[in-house]
Formats: sequence, structure tokens, C-alpha cells
Amino acid sequence: MEQIRGKSILNRIAIGRIRYYKKEKGTLTERGVADIDLELSRYDRACDVAETELNALYEKACAQVGTANAAVFKVHSLMIRDADFRRFVVQMIAEQGVNAEEAVTLAGDHFCRMFSELEDDYFKERAADIRDISDRLVRILSGIQENAWVLKEPVIVAACDLAPSETVQMDKNMLLGFVTEQGSSNSHTAILARSMGIPALVSVPVKEEWDGKMAVIDGEDGVLYLDPDEKTIRRMEEKMASARERERLLLELREKEDVTADGTKVRLYGNIGGEADVDEILKYNGAGIGLFRTEFLYLEKETYPTEEEQYQVYRRVAERMNGREVIIRTLDIGADKQADYLGLEREENPALGFRAIRICLKRPDMFKTQLRAIYRAGMYGNIAVMFPMITSLRDL
Repeated sequence: MEQIRGKSILNRIAIGRIRYYKKEKGTLTERGVADIDLELSRYDRACDVAETELNALYEKACAQVGTANAAVFKVHSLMIRDADFRRFVVQMIAEQGVNAEEAVTLAGDHFCRMFSELEDDYFKERAADIRDISDRLVRILSGIQENAWVLKEPVIVAACDLAPSETVQMDKNMLLGFVTEQGSSNSHTAILARSMGIPALVSVPVKEEWDGKMAVIDGEDGVLYLDPDEKTIRRMEEKMASARERERLLLELREKEDVTADGTKVRLYGNIGGEADVDEILKYNGAGIGLFRTEFLYLEKETYPTEEEQYQVYRRVAERMNGREVIIRTLDIGADKQADYLGLEREENPALGFRAIRICLKRPDMFKTQLRAIYRAGMYGNIAVMFPMITSLRDL
């Protein structure tokens, strides 16, 4: 038996055989370009196809992990249309005379390197998103169809890395867990794994020769057991049974009052990214919604959502919560969440730059549209408002 330590993504256990996953990429064939306009047209068509694929993934992910966690695919759609990324690709094709496949690969390498060199861990992780979209474009340009990897039996998937799109497309009923060499607890794939309840370890030196071997993921201690002995399997099965019992006991508390042993009453709220997420709040009898992330209403659109569109969503959420508090956060966009129609300029440090309340105060028509929708919806429930990124009395 071999023990390999990694970083745990979810405090759960999985027992099963390993299936090694090798990513199918597009073929990078370097060649000179005789017709630049034709090559640019190929690139534009690939962007259109990629956007269609990502929209389908977004719909599937919404059903599996909720609107907020599915938003990664909306972000990828926006990144594909990013002006700087496109400018780089066009320049490579027009000035260097390379084909679209090589131009996209060079663009991906350039921006991956740029993000990887940043000090902020969150923005370092965005390098993986850039690699995902550049791989997608090269695959489309190479004429390879996107196919979900079919799992015929429950397995632990081992891979060098898994993109969010690959994780969502795997059959959750057949995916016991996964281990990867790359990735971190902040990656979009890790966030999706937690939302789907899938045990996972990252920073594990994965080997293709593991394919078919019996293994155990111990998410509690962050250990992968290869070829575990019977004693280890029994111990892990006991831990799994204990965890299931804890979860069963917790679910029995759903209908009980939220009060501590000394009599202090508390209110347990949940966060949502769209009205579809209300199901989870109600399922666990949440006392309210602590944060309604309204930016996803803007990311899903190609232009500003109207007052009426926003009002209808806010009203339905308020009505479904039936008097429980709903805290709506006004638009918090910028940084990693961009919408082309907002026309935001690229910044050196977007996380602390022109975003959230700063945008709203500079664009009162957009801000007032949202506020009117919130106030109107307030007639149908218990709505409060949160303003993001308030840093001074002047902001307030």
C-alpha cells in the first residue's frame, strides 16, 4: 500500500478504482497563412462555436451546482471575447502570418504567463481559466467535437488537471472523486467539486500507470491510498458511515429553532446567485438570504437588464421566501466579472479598482434602474439592500 499526501478540496472519503483521464486536445499545426481574412474568419467562427458550447455548459451547471457556481462558464464566454486576447490573436495572424491555431496558443501562453506572475493567489488561478478557453478554441479550430468523457462504472478519476467544463460533464453518479496534479483549493474546478459534493485531492503527482488500481481518497486527512489493504478499507468505510450519520443528525435539525445552548437566537442565511438557488435555501430551511449576487443578471445578458426584467426576478425570489429576509446586493461587477457592454477599461489591479459601487455612482441611470426594480419588488417580501465596496462616508 502506498500513501500519497495532497491538498484536500472536500472533507469526504471515496473508495474505488482509478480511471486515468488523458485530455484530448486540438492538434497544433504551424503553417504560414496565405489568406489572412480567411484565417481571421476561422478564428471568429471558432469563438462563436465556443460561446455556444459554454452557454450549454452554463445551463447544465445551473441545474447541478446553482447559478453562482455555474457563472464560471459565463466568465469564460466573456474571456473569449476579451478585447486584449482578440487583439493579440489578430496581430499574430495579420503581422506574423501564423495560422489561427498557433495564434490562439501563443495568446494563451502569453496571458497565462502574465496571470501566473501576479502575487494575488486569486488572479494566479485565472491562468487556468485562460488555458481552458485557449485549449477549447484550438480544439474547435482542429475540428474535434466536444464529447463528455463517458464513465461506465463508479470510479475515482486521476488526471494531470481537470477544467471546470470537464468536471461538470462527467456523470456525477459515476464520479466517486478525483485527484489531480495541478489546481488548488481556489480553482473553479475545486469550487465546482465542493458544490457537487465530490471528494477531491490536488497537488498529487498523478501517474498514468495508476489506471485500474484500487484507491481511497481520504479528504479528512488529505491522503490518497493506492492499493489499500483490507484494514485501511474497513477503517475508511467506518469513517464514511460516521460522516453519513453526522449528516443525518444535522438534517434532523432543519425544522428546529436556531438557538444556541445558552439561549441566544441566531439566523442562518444562505447566499444565492439567482432564483434557481432559492431551492437550496428552502430545502435546508434557511432563515433568509444573506446575499443575492445580482451581477449574474448582468453577466447573462448582452446588454443592460431592464428594470422590468430585474423586478420580476427580485419579486419571485421575495415571494418564494415568504416573509424571510432577502438581502439584495447591488451590482458588484468589475475585476474578474466583466461584461463587454459596460465598456470597462483594463486596470493593473481590477480587484481594488473601478468596480461595484464606484461604477454605480458614476453611472446613475444604470444604478437607479436597479434600485427602482428592488424597491418595487419590496412590496412582495422582506427585502433589504447591501451596497458593495463602501470605503468611506462619502461613498455612503
